[in-house]
Amino acid sequence: MSHPSFMTIVRRTAALMALAGLLASPAGATGLAYPPAAPGSVAEDHFGTSVPDPYRWMESIDSPQVTDWVKAENALSRSYFDAIPARAAIKEKFRTLYNYEKVGVPFREGKRWYTYYNSGLQNQYVLYVNDTPSDKGHVFLDPNTLSKDGTVALGPSSFTEDGKLYAYATQTAGSDWETWHVRDTATGNDLADTIEWSKFSGASWLGDTGFYYSRFAAPKDGKLLAGALANQQVFFHKLGTPQAADKLIYTRPDHPDWFLGASVTRDQRYLMIGERKGSKNGLVYRDLKKPGSAFTTLFKNGVATYGIVDHDGTKFYVETTQGAPRARLTYVDLLDPTHALHDILPQRAQPLESVSLIGNTFYVSYLQDAHAIVEIHSLDGKKIGDLATPGVGSMGPPSARREDTTAYYSYSSYSTPATVYKYDVKTGTSSVAIAPKIAFDATQYTTDEVFATSKDGTKIPLFISHKKGIALDGTAPTILYAYGGFDISILPAFSTSAALWMQMGGVYAVASLRGGDEYGEAWHEAGMLDKKQNVFDDFYASAHYLIDNKWTSPAKLAASGASNGGLLVGTAITQHPELWGAALPGVGVMDMLRFHKFTVGAAWIPEYGSADANEQQFKTLYAYSPYANIKPGTAYPPTLVTTADHDDRVFPAHSFKFAAKMQADQAGDAPILISIETKAGHGGGKPTDKIIDELADSYAFLVKNLNFTPTL
Repeated sequence: MSHPSFMTIVRRTAALMALAGLLASPAGATGLAYPPAAPGSVAEDHFGTSVPDPYRWMESIDSPQVTDWVKAENALSRSYFDAIPARAAIKEKFRTLYNYEKVGVPFREGKRWYTYYNSGLQNQYVLYVNDTPSDKGHVFLDPNTLSKDGTVALGPSSFTEDGKLYAYATQTAGSDWETWHVRDTATGNDLADTIEWSKFSGASWLGDTGFYYSRFAAPKDGKLLAGALANQQVFFHKLGTPQAADKLIYTRPDHPDWFLGASVTRDQRYLMIGERKGSKNGLVYRDLKKPGSAFTTLFKNGVATYGIVDHDGTKFYVETTQGAPRARLTYVDLLDPTHALHDILPQRAQPLESVSLIGNTFYVSYLQDAHAIVEIHSLDGKKIGDLATPGVGSMGPPSARREDTTAYYSYSSYSTPATVYKYDVKTGTSSVAIAPKIAFDATQYTTDEVFATSKDGTKIPLFISHKKGIALDGTAPTILYAYGGFDISILPAFSTSAALWMQMGGVYAVASLRGGDEYGEAWHEAGMLDKKQNVFDDFYASAHYLIDNKWTSPAKLAASGASNGGLLVGTAITQHPELWGAALPGVGVMDMLRFHKFTVGAAWIPEYGSADANEQQFKTLYAYSPYANIKPGTAYPPTLVTTADHDDRVFPAHSFKFAAKMQADQAGDAPILISIETKAGHGGGKPTDKIIDELADSYAFLVKNLNFTPTL
């Protein structure tokens, strides 16, 4: 048995002394004794500018020095949270609110119906099967049985066309890495087939012989966070054979930063390969009746987005932004060598969000000021009618197999949990199929959609959810949440955390910033690369709206966001620390000069740019990079940074470095804490128990630092 080195003992002892209050905080002003994190002398030259990186050593996330620091920081945060009197009541209130039946939209595979179901507090959703969609039936696959602590989650999955075989991926401890398995749907037993080192992949069956999937090379020495990912490839796995025998189908070594995904058309005639870089994608295809034939380029990558809705023979229905930044519905004929697109539904003022095809009818979801409307159109584009929307919220088009006469869809809003509707295709009528019973009286709450005016005059949709009759006197504790990036729309949808905050007496506000897709590709492009500052300005405008209209005040306002939204919050508190009473940056991209060197970060270069590309991109990133812009002697707001020690999407060292530098440079008396989950990743598949505990910590932190007494 090995023994710890002398220096390891010294470090661990120092950390314990810090927790006991025997060592001074680096800043000395907060009253908290932060664990030691000695800054180094590393600096890097960027086009003649020397940029210090004092916590570069934290990028070695498995080193004893870093793991000891993680343990000490977690112990400090735990002691802080547990000392807040309201935390226990918040946790119990959230557990009660979270404990309701959650049912997914039923879907048919072969002759059987499937539904995802959670009885209330199960760590993971369970997949049920039944001969009819009328009830959930019996358990088909329960991921809660795959681990004792609930940290194994179901990832992507795919049935054969006849529904007899089911390929499903499992993901452990929040990792993006996928392990594929195959289940016989009749017996419920798994076959021997296992696929490793797949990530950001689906599975697409070729009959019942096997399936196409995407994977990367196995990480060197088994280190899952070693370096940057590159060279995704498409393989075919034949059932009953080892993975080593899988056949390489498609690769692009000339573009190692492209993501590749395979899909077989429902008639099993064509293999479509998607090529993606950033928010743009291309498509190539092969006629499977001509084995070994070359792939034909249908749409070139890097021009626009292309999504196949369905097809009739060689006529493919395509949702695209080609020549239409707000998207349009078109068709292309594979027999046409020019692959020209023909409009079915031309671009219009409202962005086209999604399309489904049932029978010979298109169901089309548009966005109207960041909330959903759904229209019904014939194959030639003629409008047939509208699908009634219960209110201002999120609602996709009905989904079903094309030959089905019954379809389902879901609707939710900030005050309405996801409600499943049954849609009769023949009559065009909808009825509530599954309405959740939750300890939340939606009639007491309301959502106002308003518009904040950004620095350049752009109107920013802002949804403000609150209890009816709340006093507009500037005293309401308020969370402002946003994302603002990667062409992702943030639409009104129910969340138990938002509901709890409103029950506690707070206001929950969500801003639809540029960088998203709420108004189409032009809206996205106005918040990326050298225009990224627009996103931050939109966020500040939303904050000022809330303050100017007496919803809240800076002392009562908390900034919240995760991932790209964590970058948003990190930038917000370094650019305008005076605007916030607290901040919750989660799993954020905090070092904009080095993000592309780790995990999947290189895929974000089309969105952010790269500090290595040229001097202008470096200057843009350096100007707002949260880690680079922490200044000694600045009074920052109370900040709770959250991450996971092995997040394999946003490298955890982003948050480590950011928190350590904030703790060292903080001049005010506000706490700077970091909470680091040790058995989770970027957030996907997180067990219910962890969700409840983390929310209780975050809200307890806000109760203390926004200085209010919650209604519990």
